Amino acid sequence: MTYSESIEWIYSTQSFGVKLGLDAPAELLAQSLAYPNGDTKVIHVAGTNGKGSTCALIDSVARAHGLRSGLFTSPHLIDFRERFRVYGEMISEAETARYLTEIRELVCEWEHHPTFFEIALALGMKFFRDKEVELIILETGMGGRLDATTAVPADVCVLTPIAMDHSQYLGNTLAEIAGEKAGIIISGSPVISAVQDRAASRVIAERANKMRAPLTLVKGPVEVYGVGLAGAHQRENAALALEALQQLGVDMRYDSVKDGLRNVQWPGRFEITSENPLTVIDGAHNPHAAEILVRTWKEQYGEVKPVVIFGAIECKDISGVLAHLIEIAEKVIFTPIDSPKSIHYEDLDEVTKNVRDKLLPSSSISDALSIAKDLDMPILVTGSIYMLGEYKSLISKACHYPTSQ
Repeated sequence: MTYSESIEWIYSTQSFGVKLGLDAPAELLAQSLAYPNGDTKVIHVAGTNGKGSTCALIDSVARAHGLRSGLFTSPHLIDFRERFRVYGEMISEAETARYLTEIRELVCEWEHHPTFFEIALALGMKFFRDKEVELIILETGMGGRLDATTAVPADVCVLTPIAMDHSQYLGNTLAEIAGEKAGIIISGSPVISAVQDRAASRVIAERANKMRAPLTLVKGPVEVYGVGLAGAHQRENAALALEALQQLGVDMRYDSVKDGLRNVQWPGRFEITSENPLTVIDGAHNPHAAEILVRTWKEQYGEVKPVVIFGAIECKDISGVLAHLIEIAEKVIFTPIDSPKSIHYEDLDEVTKNVRDKLLPSSSISDALSIAKDLDMPILVTGSIYMLGEYKSLISKACHYPTSQ
């Protein structure tokens, strides 16, 4: 397959939906010969918020120490290849086409076809193996216990803050969701956890105890070093990252840590995309993330109010997110996402009626930007990560492939 044909093929596999479980990805990894070499270390990161940033911080500090690292994250913003990086560089189009062609030939006659995410994981692991990386950083897709990434044995497990999200898959209480996230903990491997709600903390401690896995609770943010990502919460993510590398046995050097934290790049996390007008993009797909975003905006811009461009998909706590965003928003332009799961202005229920006086409808991200610019104030683009991808595609004039996975 050519690159464009391979991308078309893997996007077609979204029709197989989301299937939680480890047997299928384990079989695909085995038959693809994609498991890591015996001397390759693996750090596995789960949680509700801050997973991607923590992975990026681990990767950046590891590279600053000279480690050849492989980074697997999801979803991507614009380009599918963003999910796979070795030593900071995305996989090439030619490599992507080659690996996807091999996987398609392998699974074409399987009775149970692998999902989009399972194929992406197999691609990434093959890529990392062939590049002979020393360290793999894996971000879970959803949950943990039955997430495809958990089929890869980890040397260190990291749990970022856990909050309510994906309840249709993970459970209706924080304890249930924490149980799914803590499912990445395996026998004997160190566990690093952020400070959690009491219910989540208890579940994590019980799982670690059962698996005889040493648990370290990271109670405070990084204080000595600067962090190249905005927001006090990123200093807490940085503390998780440093502890994970220490537990892995990396010989941490002050200058390398300093450079790694300062030079980290993670698009879409309080990223300034324009100075005139000031435009910031950041994901806020659940109330906890929205609360952090509001706090970060106030840290950076005080009482300045932006016009918020917001879009979300089904099964999200829209009213909970908006309840936080209206603290800083002059107006909220509600915008549909290019996805069959998108929430539209007309779909908003009565729970949002208390913020209706600040809500404006729009037909698309380009329409929302036109409305926002007419209001002549700073712009904050937020909500689903897919909304951020649409926005970045628009301003960069890049081809946008909508994905729900």
